[in-house]
Amino acid sequence: MNRASKLPLKGKTVVLTRAKDQNSEAHRIFEYHGARVLELPALVIGPPDNWAPLDNALIELNSFEWIIFSSSNGIHAVEKRLKLIGKSLSNKPEHLKVAVVGKKTAQVLKDFNVTPDFVPPEFVADSLIEHFPFAPIGLRILIPRVQTGGRTVLGRAFLEQGAIVHEVPAYESKCPEAIPIETLDSLRNLEVDFIVFTSSKTAAHTYKLIQKFFGDQNNNILDEVKLISIGPQTSIGCRKYFKRVDNQAMIYDLDGIVKACIESIHGQDSK
Repeated sequence: MNRASKLPLKGKTVVLTRAKDQNSEAHRIFEYHGARVLELPALVIGPPDNWAPLDNALIELNSFEWIIFSSSNGIHAVEKRLKLIGKSLSNKPEHLKVAVVGKKTAQVLKDFNVTPDFVPPEFVADSLIEHFPFAPIGLRILIPRVQTGGRTVLGRAFLEQGAIVHEVPAYESKCPEAIPIETLDSLRNLEVDFIVFTSSKTAAHTYKLIQKFFGDQNNNILDEVKLISIGPQTSIGCRKYFKRVDNQAMIYDLDGIVKACIESIHGQDSK
């Protein structure tokens, strides 16, 4: 069997909605499966309004027993601010353990020479809470997170279980002003087969951008486009803004979302 016959997404156009600097791996994986890949980066990652809460927490890093990252953005922000005071994640206090929500985030952490102490079996916050390896009562936990729009489930759940939780804004993700011209033209010409969402916020911002550029044509533009979600919370966002989700990854990572696209071609539904 030759390579061409193993391209299940050959002839299909996929639009990725992650932040532009987070799309390289997704772009590669979809192209590997034969897709034409376009970008609609629905998140612009930037600093929080105020660095002081994160900086103050990092100065007191010795006082925490766990630090939990739900995205690579939090890792990059923490590393950047630590460097300003002559420190880094690689020389964190020995007693400080690190948990991350997914394998991609774990890999970013490893790029900074830190091996996570805990990665949950499913790559969602709920799984981290369910499988956390220590009784949370009394634990001092630092959670660097997005300033607005993210789920607060981690902090709330650990607080309810008796932990001492300190959540601080480490970055902000805003809606961009425009859709890249090639993606805009492909949507207008009804050439898009899939739009892939990796968070509720990407769904919210994509909806806002499509409304901005297509207005009353919104429904016609998306009639034949399958909306594919990486996981349950993202699916909630799709339903909230687009009133539907056409398929959801069973495994909440990039390979899972590629599989969800392939399944949807054959009418399989993993939602």
